Amino acid sequence: MSERVRLTFPADLVRQPVIGQLAVRFSVMANIRRADVTDDVGWIVCELDGDAPAVVEAIAWMEQIGVDVDRLDHPLES
Repeated sequence: MSERVRLTFPADLVRQPVIGQLAVRFSVMANIRRADVTDDVGWIVCELDGDAPAVVEAIAWMEQIGVDVDRLDHPLES
């Protein structure tokens, strides 16, 4: 399963290894297409790839810890 998402991180999560945890905890790979990160906020547009249940669980975990997850239905630009 591949899910296109925009992840928005609040200041307290900007320096946390959230993307790395997706691979370690859920076996979900994040293919980052665009990103902008400052000390106060960060956003990443990426494709989350993995088994469907793992991707769903990873998204739920990110929402639980405070990441705003927006699912994107349009193709990402290169």
